[in-house]
Amino acid sequence: MTIKVSVVGATGRMGKLALELIENASDLELYSAIDSKISLEQALGADVIFEATKLEASKQVVEFALANSINIVVATSGWAKSDLVSLNPTDSAVVIVPNFSVGSVLGSRFAAEAAKYFSTIEIIETHHAGKIDSPSGTAIRTAEMIEANRPNPAEVQGAGQKARGEIIAGVPIHSLRVDGVSAKQEVVLGGNQETLVISH
Repeated sequence: MTIKVSVVGATGRMGKLALELIENASDLELYSAIDSKISLEQALGADVIFEATKLEASKQVVEFALANSINIVVATSGWAKSDLVSLNPTDSAVVIVPNFSVGSVLGSRFAAEAAKYFSTIEIIETHHAGKIDSPSGTAIRTAEMIEANRPNPAEVQGAGQKARGEIIAGVPIHSLRVDGVSAKQEVVLGGNQETLVISH
């Protein structure tokens, strides 16, 4: 069986990669390639939408997919736990993937496990200068996983000071956007006279 895929965000980095993967897969067929100038209506009839845009556009694409009973894989960064709660899929599936890198997924999981044993935790995430959103979806998801595993989160010293980063789920996140980097995340965990850094 061949799966018909519509790619939304087809001219972006992830969109172009998706088009290449679909072209080389024997069980996938490109149904439509959609960018900001092409209507989402072009996805009607697809088996699945692969979406990689910006967060606000992503939410609209997901609404469209749900309204039209089309399965959707979301590769857009920035979705928070609160966003997911509001979704109510009935006749279609929504899969939101904060990061497609195995190392990144494991790094976040390891950080969440280590969070049980350290009193202070901060995240530094660095991406290419063209990445518009901050903090990244991966950093947000990591912070939420950390919060879920911390028995007694420490109060963030200096909360409210701009230089302390954005505090999400009790974890300060510092975002860097610089040339020469694709993506990097460091979780710095501090305890009694020791630190642990989990870096990907």
